[in-house]
Amino acid sequence: MTQETFSYEEMTTRNFGFVDAAEQQKLRNSSVFIPGVGGMGGAVFMALLRAGIGRFTIADLDGFEVSNLNRQLFANMDSVGVHKAKAAAREAKGINPGVEIAVLGGEWTEQLEEIVPNHDILVNGMDDAAAGVHLYRCAAKHRRTLIDAYASPLPSVTVVGPDDPRLEERLGYPTVGVDWKDVTDDMRNECLVREIEYVLTHSSSHKHVDLDVAADVAAGRRSRFSFSTMVTLAGTMMAQEAVHHLLGRNSGTDYRGYFFNPHEVRVERPLPWLLAAPKAILVRRFLKKMMAQ
Repeated sequence: MTQETFSYEEMTTRNFGFVDAAEQQKLRNSSVFIPGVGGMGGAVFMALLRAGIGRFTIADLDGFEVSNLNRQLFANMDSVGVHKAKAAAREAKGINPGVEIAVLGGEWTEQLEEIVPNHDILVNGMDDAAAGVHLYRCAAKHRRTLIDAYASPLPSVTVVGPDDPRLEERLGYPTVGVDWKDVTDDMRNECLVREIEYVLTHSSSHKHVDLDVAADVAAGRRSRFSFSTMVTLAGTMMAQEAVHHLLGRNSGTDYRGYFFNPHEVRVERPLPWLLAAPKAILVRRFLKKMMAQ
């Protein structure tokens, strides 16, 4: 059997039809920052890597664990115990040996002011509220678009431009006006509760999960639950929005985003204010009751 040599042109040859030669070169010249390369972030990284993006900075705090094997694309028994970003970069080099990858750990938050302006787009793959606030604020300051998703049982995606309201402002986080380094654990928990309220108000997520488990997550009694198909779908949706942005295409997705319901095969968009306001009150009461149990 003949050993083939790597060729970027051969790797991306089947992209044509979706993109043309000039667009493929544009992707090759593009740079993406992804903090968090576990679940959704790992799926984003994998999809954009195979799409032919030429330069990445990826970051993560943790190493892979056995519990990650159910959904995280770079997790396997060989990578358990290995720093996620290092393991992901190693696997990525096996797919595209020519890709440029800078790998960071927790120090990425201290380097963010230098990282953001040196990348074309940012994709949020982590779930820490304080670091997320920092990322959103830096994205606005340096005029970069940020792709994100909600903490939702249904795959979702948002595209937040430099002039769009920040997530903390839109969902009423207690972090507004607070230095990101001063965000407390109580504030983090409250941010998650506000996000869950939004998700339950604007999607049919409550129909497709165990609400007792969801209440435990909101109350901080257990870790977030994740499922392989939902996580990978969300990551792929986020990657596609990144490609749209890098190529100057308008998909119609905005800072409010949308939810994709694979159980009923339909898109769910945020409700108008007149419908959302009374539903949000009911959701808030329901969550408060569930969390107290």
